[in-house]
Amino acid sequence: MRLLPSGSTALLAELDDLDAVLALYAALDADPPAGVVDVVPAARTVLLVIDPARTSLEQVAAAVRATTPRPGTRAAGDAIELPVHYDGADLTELAGLLRLTAAELVHRHTAAEWTVAFCGFAPGFGYLTQPGTGWDVPRRPTPRTAVPPGSVGLAGEFSGVYPRESPGGWQLIGRTDVAVFELDRDPPALLRPGTRVRFVPVGGP
Repeated sequence: MRLLPSGSTALLAELDDLDAVLALYAALDADPPAGVVDVVPAARTVLLVIDPARTSLEQVAAAVRATTPRPGTRAAGDAIELPVHYDGADLTELAGLLRLTAAELVHRHTAAEWTVAFCGFAPGFGYLTQPGTGWDVPRRPTPRTAVPPGSVGLAGEFSGVYPRESPGGWQLIGRTDVAVFELDRDPPALLRPGTRVRFVPVGGP
């Protein structure tokens, strides 16, 4: 782990891989160092934002170094279900690439719980992982210029739900009618780091 200042009020922890990020985030989310006001995970980093009136970057760095993450642990977030119509434009072609039938791909997507590892790309877009399943999905060779909101996609080891219309190169396997980001909701993002998600089929093959 490498610790670097990020401005005067944040500390960036660089880690080897996503599993290390998730374990450290889980430990810090359960017991944040004094004076830390936000902990933000990403693919290879964890950002700790501090209140400089209560602590210093040096004190937080010492607390992070003293933290002992447990490998394989995940933050204990809320559990939700997302109904999905499995009729995505890429479902059949992607199933063939993965040497599955469309029905088998849907079963694999819905059979186990997913966890939001981190957020990014657009407000409310959560990168979800399904531990132990070995997803390795190629992105589309040519991204779409407009992906409809609610589209459920796969790319690499991740699944995600597009919160609004935007460009995107993920493989689209379905769609949900649930709004995953609404400004007048508290909090606006339904999918936050640690949130556990079960996709429930309501259509498709």
